[in-house]
Amino acid sequence: MSRVLRASAIMAAGTMVSRVTGFFRTAVLASAIGVAALGDAYNVAYMIPMMLFDFLIGGVLSSVVVPMIVKAQKTDPDGGRAYEQRLMTVATLALLTIAVLGVIFAPVLVSVMTTNLDEVEFQVTVTLTRYILPQIAFFGIGAVAGAILNTRDRFAAPMWAPVLNNIVVIAVGLMYHVVSHAGGDVKAVTSSDLALLGIGTTAGIVAQGIILVIAVHRVGFRFVPRFDLRNARLGEMGKMGAWTLGFVVVNQIGLIITTNLATGATAKAGSEHVAGFTSYTLSYQFFQLPYGIIAVSVITAMLPRMSRYAHEGQFDAIRQEFTSGVRLVSAVIVPAGLMLMVLGPAIAVLIFAHGNTSVDDAVNIGNVLQVFGLALVPFSIYQLLLRVFYSFGDTRTPALIAVGNVVLNATSGFLLYLVLPPHLIVMGLALAFTLAYVLGGAVAWRLAATKVEGGLGGRAVASGLSRMYIASIPAAAIALAALWGTKQIAGVTPLSSAIMLIAGGGAGGLIYLVASHRMRITEITSIIGLVAGRVGR
Repeated sequence: MSRVLRASAIMAAGTMVSRVTGFFRTAVLASAIGVAALGDAYNVAYMIPMMLFDFLIGGVLSSVVVPMIVKAQKTDPDGGRAYEQRLMTVATLALLTIAVLGVIFAPVLVSVMTTNLDEVEFQVTVTLTRYILPQIAFFGIGAVAGAILNTRDRFAAPMWAPVLNNIVVIAVGLMYHVVSHAGGDVKAVTSSDLALLGIGTTAGIVAQGIILVIAVHRVGFRFVPRFDLRNARLGEMGKMGAWTLGFVVVNQIGLIITTNLATGATAKAGSEHVAGFTSYTLSYQFFQLPYGIIAVSVITAMLPRMSRYAHEGQFDAIRQEFTSGVRLVSAVIVPAGLMLMVLGPAIAVLIFAHGNTSVDDAVNIGNVLQVFGLALVPFSIYQLLLRVFYSFGDTRTPALIAVGNVVLNATSGFLLYLVLPPHLIVMGLALAFTLAYVLGGAVAWRLAATKVEGGLGGRAVASGLSRMYIASIPAAAIALAALWGTKQIAGVTPLSSAIMLIAGGGAGGLIYLVASHRMRITEITSIIGLVAGRVGR
């Protein structure tokens, strides 16, 4: 537990700053370009290189590359350095090629991703996509550098580097406010406005990649291009990564379906402002905040160690690593999920109801966020379960589970799209997402437990979760009372939302800490002790 906490604390601090600046970035952009057609165009353009990156290398990095680097470090005479250089060479060349092809075929990509855009909206989305797509190469360089750092138990730089990216894009959003007269009007936006948004966004990723290259250089890695690809073990990687590629493809198909349904909701509504793709994206980003701060940190620290334990057949150590990770993550995400369900609109109004985003637009975002709050616990545990499979080199099972997830998510999302009125469609998509991860997590647990002799410690996890929920319910009730009382007195404004969050979130958080201490939820005690120790220094 202590090792997980120490490694996770370093990453969580960086992730906290990264996510906070990330939400300031998101708020600035939403204020600048709104959450209607121009906001949708920007978010679709921003998502396309991320999808291509995940399709080509992102999923493989999370499941195959880290265990293979660990193996090379153990077995190669040079400690795996030449292997790491080959990986960097392959990733850079492949992603540079894809970036060029993506720019050429941007209209095709946009057509696949969207539904019922008019000509102006389509052309604006294509233009932004062409400006933003080149960042995919720097995604790859930074991702391989981050994997190399993780295998050396250096977790800080990959978590802190996105802060610089956020600062650059915040500056771009503020500059757009100053120089553009279009605001959120997609019909009035100029070519120079689009160049500022697109090139500025790419510049942020370039800065992030440079930071990671410097960090990996400081731990002794020297990048020497290597073209002896016969020694890159691409065949072994392909064999291990084939199912991971299938996993990523299936998930990307699901994302494409969701994007089309969300943009279709905006088209269905006509001139009425409803939650659309940008509302889905922004609420999903905030939903990811507690997951990113604690769960990603724990997952990143867990995978290299679990890979070593699996290689050595230490099943007890795998079980202990996994159960400690789940309980540590759940101590934060259980109350966070309930708070999102209660305070979602207040959070969204405080952050987004500025500039070209109205209070009603922000409330739409908050309503979607409330539904995502239901998904926080099952989604996080599902992600932890995948690392059990990956530590054993099993990428086939996660891919097969993902097929079921996407089929359920897409089918239920499409049915809700058909039957719900436009203003509820995106909330329905969030509900479909939740249902998919509840059932997918149950299946993943059952199958992962067969990998580890003696199981995954389900009773210990269930006991911890039940006590965390019992401690969280009074906190959520206090937050709900604060929300209702403030709304009756002051209505819904950014200022009243701040009061709701301070009163409801602060009081609720304090009650959860007291209740968890009295119930001897040791994970909370450990987190508090670690933080207090660091502050005391």
